[in-house]
Amino acid sequence: MSPYALSMLMSSLAVGTIITMSSHHWFLAWMGLEINTLAIIPLMTKMHHPRATESATKYFLTQATASALILFSTTINAWMTGEWTIMNMTNHTPTVIFTLALAIKLGIAPFHLWLPDVLQGLNMLTCLILSTWQKLAPMALMMLTSHQLNTNLLIAMALMSTIIGGWGGLNQTQMRKIMAYSSIAHLGWMILVISFAPSLALLNLFIYLVLTSSMFLMLMTLNSTNTNKLSISWLKTPTLAASMMATLMALGGLPPTSGFLPKWLILQEMTKQHLGTLSALMAMSALLSLFFYIRLSYTISMTSPPNISNSSLTWRKKKNLTYVIPILIIMSATMMPITPTLLLLN
Repeated sequence: MSPYALSMLMSSLAVGTIITMSSHHWFLAWMGLEINTLAIIPLMTKMHHPRATESATKYFLTQATASALILFSTTINAWMTGEWTIMNMTNHTPTVIFTLALAIKLGIAPFHLWLPDVLQGLNMLTCLILSTWQKLAPMALMMLTSHQLNTNLLIAMALMSTIIGGWGGLNQTQMRKIMAYSSIAHLGWMILVISFAPSLALLNLFIYLVLTSSMFLMLMTLNSTNTNKLSISWLKTPTLAASMMATLMALGGLPPTSGFLPKWLILQEMTKQHLGTLSALMAMSALLSLFFYIRLSYTISMTSPPNISNSSLTWRKKKNLTYVIPILIIMSATMMPITPTLLLLN
């Protein structure tokens, strides 16, 4: 792809997200979401592969459906209230339609089926953008309207997302599908607490972006797209393979990594809201995700081939790591000790 076209598409992605996050009018927010969707589709199809075309088609259809539902719900809300302000969504019917539309856009269960298939047909860079940057605009709208959304519907979708996100990743060998199910599970934790404590949902989103970005950048550096290629990553870059194990443990939520921080705070908040049974179910569903993260760590560390890999000498190639990866790895592993500071910022 031409650098000029790439810069224009990336600029459109940024502009669309900023328009949605800074708007107070429903039509402007919808327009920003549309700019986002139309800007990423050429990035999806730049590989000129049938799987990439299929992924772009699935993504376009699901996002167009969600955008139509958002426009429909906001039109009904404007008809009932007489204004297009984002903060004024008080009627039950448009609120439920709007919540379902955002769930489709984010890939929250039970509207998650498009996400693993779409990610599997894309390259790692586009997967990184789709899993991180594309979540910002819908999550911003959800946080703006969090005090008006149906709490019972959010809790049901959150519990379903964490269970399906953990269960779906158990039998996967493709890293992109594993990261897709990981994204579904993390989004479940975010929408669980968003109506009770939006600041905790924002903290969870920030840590999710750090962990997912570091994971995808390491997979891009090691050129690992499945568990078989991951098993020889120790021969390529031992330090990066060890760092990937720490990031996987952070994604699973093990202390003292950064991933334990949001889960601990969310379970504490749910207990304060007298939702002990829900907290127990969420904690048990997190064990499903933790299992396949531990399985990946086992693949990296303990399934190295007994002899030297003869696959085109990829393990001899020295790759220049950017400065971004070490910073993200350090943040992934060491954000837990600064918990009091983060809570004061919230």
